[in-house]
Amino acid sequence: MRIAMIGAGYVGLVSGACFSDYGHNVTCVDMDKDKIARLTNGEIPIFEPGLGALVASNVHSGRLSFTTDLQEAVVDADVVFIAVGTPSRRGDGHADLSYVHAAAADIAKALDGFTVIVTKSTVPVGTGDDVERIIAETNSDADFVVVSNPEFLREGAAIEDFKRPDRIVVGLEDDRARPVMEEVYRPLYLNQAPLMFTGRRTAELIKYAANAFLAMKITFINEMADLCEKAGGDVQAVARGIGLDKRIGSKFLNAGPGYGGSCFPKDTLALVKTGQDFDAPMRLIETTVSVNDQRKRAMGRKVIAACGGDVRGKTIAILGLTFKPNTDDMRDAPSIAIIQTLRDAGATVRAYDPEGMEMAKAALEGVEYTANAYDAATGADCLVLVTEWNQFRSLDLRRIHEVMATPSLVDLRNIYRRNEIETAGFAYTSIGRSDQTTDQAPSALEAVE
Repeated sequence: MRIAMIGAGYVGLVSGACFSDYGHNVTCVDMDKDKIARLTNGEIPIFEPGLGALVASNVHSGRLSFTTDLQEAVVDADVVFIAVGTPSRRGDGHADLSYVHAAAADIAKALDGFTVIVTKSTVPVGTGDDVERIIAETNSDADFVVVSNPEFLREGAAIEDFKRPDRIVVGLEDDRARPVMEEVYRPLYLNQAPLMFTGRRTAELIKYAANAFLAMKITFINEMADLCEKAGGDVQAVARGIGLDKRIGSKFLNAGPGYGGSCFPKDTLALVKTGQDFDAPMRLIETTVSVNDQRKRAMGRKVIAACGGDVRGKTIAILGLTFKPNTDDMRDAPSIAIIQTLRDAGATVRAYDPEGMEMAKAALEGVEYTANAYDAATGADCLVLVTEWNQFRSLDLRRIHEVMATPSLVDLRNIYRRNEIETAGFAYTSIGRSDQTTDQAPSALEAVE
């Protein structure tokens, strides 16, 4: 099939590359001339494991191309995906749909023959109706249908998620779109990926409901971690104890410094605003947003407490800046609030991240970036593990101890066992475990999932 992917950002680029790998002919469109030039020259503007090789292979095969010419890409397409950004709108927190609406208007002008228009972007309920109206008003002769096909891609594992999905949700109001979408995803039938057809508004809600539920699950275990610290429990044992219940499951029950990234923060906020618009308040999600925002700065205060309550004039080393491993994404990363809290308290901050330091420079000021974890630790009064990159799971503790001014480790991801860290001569602070609890944390090797 001939597919036009409007938007060559994270979702558009990954989706376009994967669709072309299925054998479809895909043209990715973006108005950013520099981005398209880089992609045409084989440069990948984002970090996602395996994406560079996938793009290069399909460009070489002739199935994947990049352009700024939307008209050229759309006029011959059987299916047009809208995969543009929907950031939180300044001032009120609603999803900013200006890019979606602009794409719809531009697509309308280029349509020639029956075409399926698919919203891949995460959009509030009713956006498909808006897209349909805009196209019809812009081009009254257009023969088209609008479908919702939300993405469920985890940064750092997006290609695997796309090719082996838990489900594929397709929301439609016109049955003419069904065989087209079945053909788009036909290569996945061998993997027995469930293709779930619903109404268009239902599909839009499924995406927000999924992200909000996962964000709520993270926030729940973080609050349980606080209780464990005060009551003498072990949050990791609690998480395992409830996660073994098949009704609950073990995923997203790792206590830490709060969620961040490109999806959960903006999508939970957008769902709260949608609930207000429809007079159906999302009270649990409202609380989730509030608790998560407060938690990030609370983690900064936790580091200060581990340093005796005062970090003025002290050097704090931060390991991990991105909101999760295997990405360079700094959007709403917990490290931002943690570092700001430490700097506000008078600390000097030194940091290292395997992929996120260039992006971090745009979000953080006054931070010294180093070449590796050991350089960051040199002369530091406290070492803080913020993002659980694999290379931080087996640090040379003896070397770290030798180069630090004060051997103190704050482990915000519970990567290490208290006994191994204290045996190595460090003061150790973790999440959701009081000093009195028996150490149930996995070892550095056992922690790898």
